Amino acid sequence: MASLAHQFVGLKSPPISTTRVVQSNKNLVNPIIIHTTQKIVSRAGAVATTNTQTRERIKLKEMFEEAYERCRTAPMEGVAFTVEDFHSALEKYDFDSEIGTKVKGTVFSVEANGALVDITAKSSAYLPIQEASIHSIKHVEEAGIFPGFRDEFVVVGENEADDSVILSLRSIQYDLAWERCRQLQAEDVVVKGKVVGANKGGVVALVESLRGFIPFSQIFSKLTAEELLEKELPLKFVEVDQEQTRIVLSNRKAMADSQTQLGIGSVVLGTVQSLKPYGAFIDIGGLNGLLHVSQISHDRVSDIATVLQPGDTLKVMILSHDRERGRVSLSTKKLEPTPGDMIRNPKLIFEKAEEMAQTFRQRIAQAEAMARADILKFQPESGLTLNSDGILGPLTSELPAEGLDLSEIFPAEEA
Repeated sequence: MASLAHQFVGLKSPPISTTRVVQSNKNLVNPIIIHTTQKIVSRAGAVATTNTQTRERIKLKEMFEEAYERCRTAPMEGVAFTVEDFHSALEKYDFDSEIGTKVKGTVFSVEANGALVDITAKSSAYLPIQEASIHSIKHVEEAGIFPGFRDEFVVVGENEADDSVILSLRSIQYDLAWERCRQLQAEDVVVKGKVVGANKGGVVALVESLRGFIPFSQIFSKLTAEELLEKELPLKFVEVDQEQTRIVLSNRKAMADSQTQLGIGSVVLGTVQSLKPYGAFIDIGGLNGLLHVSQISHDRVSDIATVLQPGDTLKVMILSHDRERGRVSLSTKKLEPTPGDMIRNPKLIFEKAEEMAQTFRQRIAQAEAMARADILKFQPESGLTLNSDGILGPLTSELPAEGLDLSEIFPAEEA
């Protein structure tokens, strides 16, 4: 029996069907022998499978032991990245987290109260909403901050609870705004400022996102502080002091600068300062101009107080400007659509001022053109002529040598 079992263990053919053997060899093989043989073959297969798994486990164990020994004795063998390279990389991405330090960072997440910023450091960084912009915002997205936004930030604090760094964009924008104001002051330019508040001495206006003070003495308009709120005013810088956090502005200087650049025939806004028997003194943006009684209206004005009162705001036209003496002559008479409107309907003068001034300038230009043409008519030997734009130039074929035919020029209306 044992010999027979050994023979069956060595067989490599498929298992023998019990039914077939019993039916075809009923008289040759005992069924008990067949059953015993099947059990032996089954146990032999199990032993072979177990041996294969054991060999694999032994092989893996040897591999792990070899790897462990290699890591213990020569951990950097075959690795190009050395310990020195590792320390160098740490130094490259490490930074000084002291307050005031500037770092580059990329926003990777935004939330209701701020944004998370990757500054390639061991600790995380956070940008609170109040530090996201120099303007007042309700969400960081209003300042253009979205995931992927990259900029330079400044360290303004540290959260001790989780060692996270607190960042700010507002501080950088704040310094840039002060620098811009200093530059604008040096260039002596006119800027626009929106009035956002007031106190006993003046009003507060926003310029370059910074709050500046405008004393009442430096405001051209006679409007009250409440009436000035939310209005935009032309302004000039008087003082810019970042250390003292002080900006002083002037509306009068801005108005004077803009209006003194205007030429004869220009319309400006003015405020009546005082009345005299011979006329009214008008403040036109820091400059005092005289509106002579003869220039108030085409109709005779016997008492100026019946037409004007101190504090009145009106539009006047510049007749002359003596910059050396600082004298400006003004007129409302030239702005009347019909004679006497300044006395009967001054509101109409305010509405039609620019239109009437344009008509006045056209009449002046026409009169000057006629004067030049008249000179050329009697002096053809000068070699100059008047072109179609009314400009003197060399004699051309456009006009005859004997001069200009004045019969086609309409006479100017009386100014």
